[in-house]
Amino acid sequence: MTDQNQALPAQGSDANQQGDQNNQSMESLLASEHVGVEIPQQGEIRKGVIASISPSQILVSIGAKSEGVISSRELDQLSTEEREALKVGEEVPVYVVNPEDENGNVVLSFRRAQEQLSWENVEKMLEEDRVYDSKIVGFNKGGLIVMVGGLRGFVPSSQISAVRRSQSTGDTPEQRWQKMVGQPITVRIVEVDRERRRLILSERAASTESRQSLKERVIDELEVGKVYTGRVTSLSDFGAFVNINGADGLVHLSELSWDRVQHPREILEVGQEVKVKVINIDKEKKRIGLSLRALSDDPWKSRVEKFSVGQLVEGVITRLAKFGAFARLEGDIEGLIHISEMADHRIDHPKEVLKEGEVRTLRIVRIDTDQHRIGLSLRKVDSGAYADKDYKKLIEEYGHSSTDDDSHSSAAG
Repeated sequence: MTDQNQALPAQGSDANQQGDQNNQSMESLLASEHVGVEIPQQGEIRKGVIASISPSQILVSIGAKSEGVISSRELDQLSTEEREALKVGEEVPVYVVNPEDENGNVVLSFRRAQEQLSWENVEKMLEEDRVYDSKIVGFNKGGLIVMVGGLRGFVPSSQISAVRRSQSTGDTPEQRWQKMVGQPITVRIVEVDRERRRLILSERAASTESRQSLKERVIDELEVGKVYTGRVTSLSDFGAFVNINGADGLVHLSELSWDRVQHPREILEVGQEVKVKVINIDKEKKRIGLSLRALSDDPWKSRVEKFSVGQLVEGVITRLAKFGAFARLEGDIEGLIHISEMADHRIDHPKEVLKEGEVRTLRIVRIDTDQHRIGLSLRKVDSGAYADKDYKKLIEEYGHSSTDDDSHSSAAG
């Protein structure tokens, strides 16, 4: 059995060694949290393993510090077949509804995960310009309803093939389309708007391959790194398509601007002429990657130039979460204080040591320029490991003024 004395603080070099090990451990935790390995984020889809099933809830392990909960309300929405298919130990996709409710639980949804995965699938199909074989499941006065991986897509009458339209006769939608329900159909996705739950399909576009041959020609002509003028042809949750010389390329949401953009419609509109830079070309998959933000310098890098690892800074606590706290620094840059960097002793929640709105002195322990992330520490503010750096900073800031004061005093004497 381990000697209890070993649990007491070590002396001398042993204490230093233990401190170094603790620091390395905490740094590892901070780094892992920064890349999102442990922290559930609202709207995120994760793979989880069912830990237990009861009539009132399902507990799912998602790699966080606590198991997530699928509530009874969610279970009531599942069909009998869907509930019976869920087994303990089975891996399932889950949607993070709330990373931390009032009871500290991670609230999950199985149905929303299925729906989000379906939307991601159709977005990928649109991006890859793929065709899809399905069946007609319904209709309305404007056209046909076709299922695409669990989502209801709409084929407007203008996008129904000439052959199929020639078979539609009658004055009412029932007379024109009813007999087509159950028939197979091949479609191409032409518009995806997840926010408005809008999925537009075309049978006509699926029956012609002229665009494909045109895209192959344009891909051979384009050069990575060059700037071209194009026109916005469509907008989606994941980005904007811009037509260059007759072929569509994708400006992903992350490549629209250096600032955070929720949807392309914030800065672009269909039909707008824009300059874009070609950042990658995949000839095998026939994809053209474009960028708007590559045409300007990254403002975050210039704002963060004044900061360095080990530096003491003033920060306003902007938000508390179970895993840590966010602080706004000079220049409107936000950093994360992981919960392991708040105190030398264990705490269960950041609210034990911090409050939103208060100004605190913090130590910068990590700067990730590529990911636009700054790691901060509260417990290392008075750390002896940074004593030399703090002293040199003081000399830089006050050394000249002190020298000037001394010279004036000598002259006066």
